[in-house]
Amino acid sequence: MTTAPPKPPDTDPAAFVAALRRLKAWSGLSYRRLERRAAEAGHVLPHSTAATMLGRERLPREEPVAAFVAACGLRGDEAEAWTDARRRIACGPDEAAEAATGVVPEAITEEIPAARTARPRPPRPRRRAVLAAVAAVSLTALLGGALTSGALTEDEEVREPRTVYGASQKN
Repeated sequence: MTTAPPKPPDTDPAAFVAALRRLKAWSGLSYRRLERRAAEAGHVLPHSTAATMLGRERLPREEPVAAFVAACGLRGDEAEAWTDARRRIACGPDEAAEAATGVVPEAITEEIPAARTARPRPPRPRRRAVLAAVAAVSLTALLGGALTSGALTEDEEVREPRTVYGASQKN
């Protein structure tokens, strides 16, 4: 007689991760075997990701949860219950229903403050573009300083007579 898999809680991230640990124990699979079973089910779940996911108290992302649940052998409604519970914890019960159905309940639309419906924030500049701009400014300052000091000019070399200390000099 086999036991039923654990049910996902939708209370808080720590309880959800603890339930994922119970699901792993219920499956009886190692992290490497979970990785292979996830790949067989069409998911990507590196063994290190699964171990990290179960070693923390934070709520994992939805994709690794779906892959983990599939690797443990849950399909259909059982697997969907886990992703739904994760969504309810992450978003709250009303936003999770909206994300699942795509419909915003009327009571929620009336309560949305104007600040949340205002225009979206402009995109942040990409790190690579910022680094390129900083590099260009730095290079310009460096070359400007070198030109000002005369380090890059083609002056004739000034030759000075060399004297050898300690040697006798003839007059």
